[in-house]
Amino acid sequence: MGRLQQTLSNVSDETGHDNGRVGIVGGSVAYPNQPAIVGRAALRTGSDHVRAFVPEPIYEIVASHSPNLLVDRYDGRTFSDGAVDRALEVGEWADAVAIGPGLVDADPDAVCETVDRIDAPIVVDALAIEPALESDLSNAILTPSGAEDEPVREAYGSLKALSEETGAVVARTGDVDEIVTGGERIENETGTSALTVAGTGDTLAGIVASLLGQGMDRRDAAELGTWILGKSGELATAAYGPGVVATDVIERIPDTIR
Repeated sequence: MGRLQQTLSNVSDETGHDNGRVGIVGGSVAYPNQPAIVGRAALRTGSDHVRAFVPEPIYEIVASHSPNLLVDRYDGRTFSDGAVDRALEVGEWADAVAIGPGLVDADPDAVCETVDRIDAPIVVDALAIEPALESDLSNAILTPSGAEDEPVREAYGSLKALSEETGAVVARTGDVDEIVTGGERIENETGTSALTVAGTGDTLAGIVASLLGQGMDRRDAAELGTWILGKSGELATAAYGPGVVATDVIERIPDTIR
């Protein structure tokens, strides 16, 4: 834990400086709150600016979550070719991007093209993972839960093989959280059973994207992000017991970083 403690200390010491911009491509009519959860987690991790790019029908829902969250919208109910150029503009604005939370019924080709063409470090989460497997993942962190890694295993056989063949870093949450990079597997030591609650995967995506946007390399961002999520979950569980929800965990992120 020594290396991570020093990295965490560096994050804390940088408060008040330029802590980066995070863009989020996600959300749908079925899952309108996921981009806001990602954004709130990124802000609590220290990002200076967070912009969510969402379909028109959920714009007001996402924008109403927090006055600190910037929100932009595209026409239609699903992410398709017509939204790609605008998503790339968000990618140019951002220091890191998260794509996938709540992104139901997105056009796989549009997701693939977006991941391919965004130059900033990118967190590929949830429903973007499967289509993004056809993309260049050398600048990506994949954040599947234990229920979302099946497409990876079907395509590559294992997380280890994916990391070796594509250069991707994987931060997989489950009974035991694991980070896989360059074929090496690292287990995370923090967390609680309460982190199975809905929204904690989105929280991880926001934390990791924030760390990337603050200039951290992908391995450290994946390893430290998972650690921060677990420790914040421990603090939230100590306060609320079994009734913890994702926003409780998010509100404990600054305490963990301090």
